[in-house]
Amino acid sequence: MTENELSYKIIGAAIEVHRTLGVGLLESAYESALLYELEHMGLNVKTQVHLPTVYKGFKIEKAYKVDMIVEEKVIIENKAVYELHPVDYFQTKTYLKLTGIKLALLINFNTPLLKDGIHRIVNQL
Repeated sequence: MTENELSYKIIGAAIEVHRTLGVGLLESAYESALLYELEHMGLNVKTQVHLPTVYKGFKIEKAYKVDMIVEEKVIIENKAVYELHPVDYFQTKTYLKLTGIKLALLINFNTPLLKDGIHRIVNQL
């Protein structure tokens, strides 16, 4: 399955979660529900994946934590905030760079219309 095909399925699952749970919950609630939906579709999903980085030759094992990686092809960064900030985009781009994955979806579930809270971020390898 391509990144685009996966993103289509992920967005559909996120819309179902948003439609069912609504606005106003913690990020962890949306992440758990989204995990349920994606696994129910038969997709392989890793959650809370630690990524290392190197500082002056010193390896920091748990420098970053990615919310979800689907089929080793798409990163999902879940948010439940009033508004996204530029740092949210930079953080997601860093995750793409560190993993070598091409596509990420930054999803803010705290929006009346979820389509306004979904942002595709592409790794410019």
